[in-house]
Amino acid sequence: MVDIQKAGTWKRIASWLFDSIILGVIAIGVAFLLSLAFGYDEYSRAVSSAYEKYEAEYNISFDLSVEEYDALSTEDKNRYDSAYQALLKDEEAIYAYNMTVNLSLITVSLAILVAVLVWEFVLPLVFGNGQTLGKKIFGICLVKPNCVRINHIQLLVRALLGKYTIEIMIPVYAVMMLLFGSLNMIVLLLVAVLFVGQIVSVIVTRENSPIHDLLSGTVAVDASSQMIFGSEEELLDFKKKQHAELIARKPY
Repeated sequence: MVDIQKAGTWKRIASWLFDSIILGVIAIGVAFLLSLAFGYDEYSRAVSSAYEKYEAEYNISFDLSVEEYDALSTEDKNRYDSAYQALLKDEEAIYAYNMTVNLSLITVSLAILVAVLVWEFVLPLVFGNGQTLGKKIFGICLVKPNCVRINHIQLLVRALLGKYTIEIMIPVYAVMMLLFGSLNMIVLLLVAVLFVGQIVSVIVTRENSPIHDLLSGTVAVDASSQMIFGSEEELLDFKKKQHAELIARKPY
């Protein structure tokens, strides 16, 4: 019988925090390089200049909350509305704004993708057994539920589908939609379902597996005590040997 030696909860949390910080640093660095390559600052400055132009021309400020707008006098509301309409008719400003939004989404998406691929796929291939630097430091590795070593496909599914697509980008897109004023109830509901699903997954599953481990068929285990088999055949040979030893110990 081969048992799963689950990694301790606090070890997993510490490893996750460490890896998340480094992954974030990588993503920020990549995003900075991409923003330079895409010319993001140029479009952002164009948007800022357009805002400043119409704010000065109409003596208003676009940086108002709904409550602050409602508190304006009728005259001030008219000037604000006129400035806003003038801004909407400025094709160069609208183009620059759209480019700013689109490049923000593209840059963030690509930066996080690169960071996840480097930290959650390439590095574990180098270290082996699905270990990131955080997992290696805290003595955690990944195996299949039957204690066989995971393969490249599982690692890629875990990184791209589980971590990047579901656990990272859905909340990130929700935050970006909030910043750009386009967040809707469907996205909020999706984030809430994801959050609840993650908690239920960790509590209910036998190995306390988060969504990315469920999707990839992997289990986080204690690297120092877990027996890991290189293949299904190696596991079968071990079981046969165990069975033979058990039979040999039985009295006739």
